[in-house]
Amino acid sequence: MKSYGYLFFDLDGTLTDPAEGITKSVAYALEKFGIHVADRRELYCFIGPTLYDSFRKYYGFSDEDANRAVEYYREYFRVDGIFDNKVYDGIPELLAKLKDAGKKLVLATSKPEEFARRIMDKFELAQFFELIAGATMDGSRGKKSEVIEYAIKGAGISDKSSVLMIGDRENDILGARKAGVDSMGVLFGYGSRQELEAAGPTYIAESVEQIGKMLI
Repeated sequence: MKSYGYLFFDLDGTLTDPAEGITKSVAYALEKFGIHVADRRELYCFIGPTLYDSFRKYYGFSDEDANRAVEYYREYFRVDGIFDNKVYDGIPELLAKLKDAGKKLVLATSKPEEFARRIMDKFELAQFFELIAGATMDGSRGKKSEVIEYAIKGAGISDKSSVLMIGDRENDILGARKAGVDSMGVLFGYGSRQELEAAGPTYIAESVEQIGKMLI
């Protein structure tokens, strides 16, 4: 496959498994609207895309209610949910190998940058990255394509063909295409093969190990 100098990684579902913290935070927000979710696995769909879009898509919330729901979510997440998270097996080793191979690693996540930095520091992943790029709290930068463009600018990249976006959901793949960069979908996160293939990634990796084999 083509050699890429810059590897942009998604966070949730790609570097870490955030299911417990995210679903508890979403359930907390929904309870504020009188909606009880008995099985938090029903909320896995919230992992990856922007929260605002997900509350509207999956629960039919108005713009106003979606914004309120995001605030409720953050009320729980910033205190109790943020570190209900775990790094996927093999990820630290993969990142070290990629960095040793001369690749420049950039985090590009739809999670607010403030939260992303805390998570990356907590799990000792920040050391591998040139830049941590995330969304803004006020929603002015939230869509994946906007985060990728922000990361490209922040990293001082002039040649988009040197960038590969790696993520587990369709928004990673579609955002990469809109931003003008290639993409790799990974199957160990929360997006199905059907979802990823429909989005049209440049490559698909089935495991953490396969990412390394393909990129080095």
